[in-house]
Amino acid sequence: MVAVLGLARSGRAAAELALRAGYRVYASDVGDTPALREAAEAVRRAGGEAEVGGHSVEKIAACDLIVVSPGIPPTAPILAEPRVAAVPRVSELEFAFRYLDAPVAAVTGTNGKTTTTALASHLLQTAGLDAPAAGNIGLALSEVARRDPAPDWVVVEASSFQLADIDTFAPRIGVVTNLAPDHLDRYPSVEAYYADKARLFENATDASAWVLNGESPEVLALAGEAPGRRYLFRVRSVPEPDELGGFVADDGTLVLRTQAGAVPLVHTSELRILGEHNRANALAASLVAVLAGVDVDAVREGLRTFRALEHRLEPIVERNGILWINDSKATNVESTRVALRSITRPTVLLLGGRHKGEPYTTLLPEMKDRVKAVVAYGEAARLVEADLAGAVRVERVDGPFEDVIARAESLAVPGDVILLSPACSSYDMFRNYEERGRRFAALARGEGADA
Repeated sequence: MVAVLGLARSGRAAAELALRAGYRVYASDVGDTPALREAAEAVRRAGGEAEVGGHSVEKIAACDLIVVSPGIPPTAPILAEPRVAAVPRVSELEFAFRYLDAPVAAVTGTNGKTTTTALASHLLQTAGLDAPAAGNIGLALSEVARRDPAPDWVVVEASSFQLADIDTFAPRIGVVTNLAPDHLDRYPSVEAYYADKARLFENATDASAWVLNGESPEVLALAGEAPGRRYLFRVRSVPEPDELGGFVADDGTLVLRTQAGAVPLVHTSELRILGEHNRANALAASLVAVLAGVDVDAVREGLRTFRALEHRLEPIVERNGILWINDSKATNVESTRVALRSITRPTVLLLGGRHKGEPYTTLLPEMKDRVKAVVAYGEAARLVEADLAGAVRVERVDGPFEDVIARAESLAVPGDVILLSPACSSYDMFRNYEERGRRFAALARGEGADA
């Protein structure tokens, strides 16, 4: 019997996969929303047992395996119950992989995972391959594992929570975009967070291919001596003469260097995604595509046609000479730092939400000569104000999000940017970062309080 913890998208898909594989299933979620109740009913219709509003320790302890959805943190109280802790457990990622009949390219890192995953999937699909994006983006991997016929490739965004509970998961191609402190509200230390990321390499073989950030000592250390061929991507430095990977040439051209030699792709001006970090993402995704056998002409076409993802440095509207940019996915300080490096106009920065344990003072170097004012809001507003006041103008707003937007707009003039890049989670005011970003976008367009 299999217990599935969590009934959101991944949990529901894992329960349905387990039922299809012949297991008896008990699925549960501590939440109780219409969407979760609908998921529970779907599991029951398929022949399983499901409940919302809590977990049954007795039923979980009686199972042979626990499948943990990515939304369940390692600190969840149910996982600390002694009888539950005694049951073998795997992540939804691991469970799905056991039934997946397709090669996997897995993307992890602190920032850039989603864009790199989506872009790699786009490049493969531009070449005519069936290559869905899955994991933390797009489809649950368990849903892909039920496909018949199986896809040609699957590009998987793998979080640290998903990698923590793997056993056999072994991607054909693995990508690490970068590393920075994150999830310190859920991990006891940065080292513990990095250790879960490092499990990407646990089942490496000589046939593995690793696409790694060559400008990050932390990423290179994470890979260690894992077997497999390494391909390093760089945007600021020059590669060694015999180094395989990708780089930005002096004239701004993205270049790949593989065993077949150096191949120019496109000029950075042809990309429709903002910022130096997205050049790195483009190089990483291009390496994935080429290593998967995609023709370089299809890679070039895919790079030219890929657009910014929602909530990731997404230009919303230019209204009255002010450009509004939605970067709601920036839920940690490093993401906001990267966003600021991508903006060239004077910026009113919206910072706030639920604090995740990182000091905001580390943003000051990127704020210099870019940020004219910070609007601090949400649960973290006082911390933001305490960290930054005196070094930059900080306007704290203790009211609803509409007031936050109104204050930001009052501070901006034609030629400015209003940037939502919160460096915090969204759970103080919103269900998730998507809801926060869409609310920002609606208000940016002037759609009003009821939009």
